[in-house]
Amino acid sequence: MPVNLSANAISSINGGDVNSKPLVQVLDIKLIGSTQERYRLLLSDSVETQHAMLATQLNDRVKSGRVRKGSVIQLIEYICSTVQNRKIIVVLNMETIIPDCDVIGNPIGLSELDSVPQKQAPDMTSRSLPSINNNNVGAQYSARTSFTHGKTSSFQNQSNNTQSFRPTIQPPYQPPPNYKNHGAIMRNEAPARIIPIAALNPYQGRWAIKARVTAKGDLRRYNNARGDGKVFSFDLLDSDGGEIRVTCFNAVVDRFYDTIEVGKVYVISKGSLKPAQKNFNHLKNEWEIFLETTSSVDLCPDEDSSIPRQQFSFRPISEIENAESNSILDVIGVVVTVNPSVPILRKNGMETQRRILNLKDQSGRSVELTLWGDFCNREGQQLQEMVENGISPILAVKAGKVNDFSGKSISTISATQLFINPDFPEANTLRDWFDRGGKDTASHSISRELTPGSSKNEIRKSLAQIKEEGLGRSDKPDWITVKATISFIKTDTFCYTACPLMIGDRQCNKKVTKSGNSRWLCDRYLLQVQVQDHTGLTWVTAFQETGEEILGCSAKEMYMLKYEAQDDLRFVEIIRNCLFTEFLLKLKIKEEMYGDEQKVKITVVKAEKVNYSDESRFLFDMISKSHLR
Repeated sequence: MPVNLSANAISSINGGDVNSKPLVQVLDIKLIGSTQERYRLLLSDSVETQHAMLATQLNDRVKSGRVRKGSVIQLIEYICSTVQNRKIIVVLNMETIIPDCDVIGNPIGLSELDSVPQKQAPDMTSRSLPSINNNNVGAQYSARTSFTHGKTSSFQNQSNNTQSFRPTIQPPYQPPPNYKNHGAIMRNEAPARIIPIAALNPYQGRWAIKARVTAKGDLRRYNNARGDGKVFSFDLLDSDGGEIRVTCFNAVVDRFYDTIEVGKVYVISKGSLKPAQKNFNHLKNEWEIFLETTSSVDLCPDEDSSIPRQQFSFRPISEIENAESNSILDVIGVVVTVNPSVPILRKNGMETQRRILNLKDQSGRSVELTLWGDFCNREGQQLQEMVENGISPILAVKAGKVNDFSGKSISTISATQLFINPDFPEANTLRDWFDRGGKDTASHSISRELTPGSSKNEIRKSLAQIKEEGLGRSDKPDWITVKATISFIKTDTFCYTACPLMIGDRQCNKKVTKSGNSRWLCDRYLLQVQVQDHTGLTWVTAFQETGEEILGCSAKEMYMLKYEAQDDLRFVEIIRNCLFTEFLLKLKIKEEMYGDEQKVKITVVKAEKVNYSDESRFLFDMISKSHLR
């Protein structure tokens, strides 16, 4: 069956057409790009040809064979952009009409037509068109690209016969127009066409998107070889569900930081697109927008209900067990426990707050969620008050980070958003399950039992097994969890004095010695603790954060009580309150060199008092598993 391609489709697209949805044929496909796969097509309308770039979201059409050499396709969404002074069609959406077909017509590339010597003109030109000057010859050739192939062949054959020329009379020379003092040449200031976020690509010259701000990052300052700077970013969501991150630096921060508000809708244009840095950008978009001083950000005064306020992709807690470390995901669950907020000294010497809570869902699993910074005193405090009052709230976590340190857990990052008792269908389903008996269902914690390099049956161990199984003597450390009771704490060397000086944005923390009458300003825990269970006892070491989890106060407070206030009664009282208290201790076990001797060092990486309700559920779960065997 004969197929008719859309006449003059290539010329129309080059002229700015974006709505005709023409039928064209794919003459060639070439894979280009070393870091990112992109396909370049050669399209034909049976007369002309033009190169086109395929949007990366359509790469699977080529990989699956739905689009190949000879395919007749219909262009649904497309634009024509100028790249390095060459026009190229960017295909954003298309449909395959005929998967395989012979070449239709006799297409000629535009570059081939331009290569024809302009000094040779056929006899038919002077008969069919009025006399022209030499400056218009190129225009004639361009106008003749719509001729049929037969006429074009005749046109080219006659050009080789110099005797067929008839001289043309050139008009007298006229100087080019003088635009001096006629005013500035006006630029095209018409607003750019609004396109979906999914259609954005670096080959577009002018674009605009209309989207809602779903998240706004904090203003951060940095220092590198180029000097000091500042940066912030925000995330956008449009009515088609497309998401993209927008980043601003330095002077652009001053323009837009106070303008951008979460939940508002904006029209944004005149930014540049660069590949997204996936180490810092979790959105499902290969591009990221960088705003410039010439960029435009306009607030839409009217609410656009077609753009959702937020977009979630919830994962059951059971799937988090197999999620990659550092991956970003959405999760929703019922808050069953909330621990108090505790101060934590980060590696950079800055103090922050940390709060741990537990979520469970219908998958029969529970997971720890660690809140950092402002989340602890904002949403964390609200959740703690609700749980203490007997309310089990639903919590939706947008953009939580997966950690696999001593089991799988979730933690907040700067882009995380928390929603308490949201009005989502998923939240309503979860609430109905919990109220109908889900609250009494035992759940298996994927945070407390899973440890890197261990199987599920080898996670919870006894103290005797550390020696019996030779833990810590391999190249990599072993990570285990034990339930043990603190039986003794050394008080003569419970802390060390750390250097308080700042190196850049972090504290030194190296051990220092007292000099003269100067006072030490910073102290860190170095607790030597004896722990025991039903199988035996051992010594473990707890540093700053875990020392605070065990004693309940900072090393500096303890140092002041013992050496400054000399309040031995209060000091001893704090120590005694910890003795014979049962903890769940997550241990790192590694053999290290001490002088010429190798010794197994056991370090506490996390300590929490036993929650007997959770522990009972864990034991019941272990009993049920043993019966299944």
